[in-house]
Amino acid sequence: MTEWEGVFPLWKDAGMTSHDCVSKARKLFRMKRIGHTGTLDPEVSGVLPLCLGRATRIVEYLQELPKTYEAEMTIGYATDTEDATGSVVERVDAVDVTEADIRAAAERFVGEIEQTPPMYSAVKIDGKRLYELARAGIEVERKSRVVTIHRIDVTSIRRDGPYMKAAMTVVCSKGTYIRTLCVDLGRALGFPAVMSALVRTGSGPIRREQCVTLAEAALLSEEDRLGEALLPIGEALSFLPRGDVSEGAVLPALQGRKLYAKAVRLSTERTGEPPSSGATYRLHGGDRLIGLYRWDADESLYVPQKLFT
Repeated sequence: MTEWEGVFPLWKDAGMTSHDCVSKARKLFRMKRIGHTGTLDPEVSGVLPLCLGRATRIVEYLQELPKTYEAEMTIGYATDTEDATGSVVERVDAVDVTEADIRAAAERFVGEIEQTPPMYSAVKIDGKRLYELARAGIEVERKSRVVTIHRIDVTSIRRDGPYMKAAMTVVCSKGTYIRTLCVDLGRALGFPAVMSALVRTGSGPIRREQCVTLAEAALLSEEDRLGEALLPIGEALSFLPRGDVSEGAVLPALQGRKLYAKAVRLSTERTGEPPSSGATYRLHGGDRLIGLYRWDADESLYVPQKLFT
């Protein structure tokens, strides 16, 4: 039986939980060692990378990367879930804001902001999921947390009856609630608002166009081409700077030994940049990924963190 290894760039269909996706992938690839790189709400479709085999060791790196979303905000009413699936708790007869107002308000949210997790979320308080408490009619105090909005591009604004709809591309840190962002944006404009649509189009370096649905993967499996759906570990880590180990140092690197600077040629050397203290590098021996190494400026050595050989 094939022991798969790599990152499966899954396009999650709406209506499935992230746990459902992992469960189905385990059956498809006939293996247990599969982990996802960050949950995606059941009603949201989008990029959900799954790590197979030894690639599960890079989950911690992938899940920390920024996420990209295509979202739609409707200004004019609010719900208890902060999205269009909830019960309406506030509504106005008319929305009086301009396109310039919306764009200016969105710009003010770029950078580090504080968010309070919504009651309908998977955050745990005293061992209970918030959505479980919300379904029981219980509301509890939640601590706000700092998230980062790297970019908001408002792509279109239109009037929809008494409401206004704004489509936007958002690049943000992990743990950001786009529906809470929409609510807070509406509040900044002086009106109730909800997130009326959401799709995750990117997770770190993995984009929508690279993804495969479970149905498409099943067809590849029938044709004995399932391996074509996987990204090699090195490619999935392309956001980390690359270093190439000299031929004489490959064996010590494979053995997990520390490496001197002269044994590694960095891709950044063309720009004249020296190794950055504490930075992680993916080191290769020819076409083979050896592992992840951290540069220790005090010792002037590359120190192994994870080996993949």
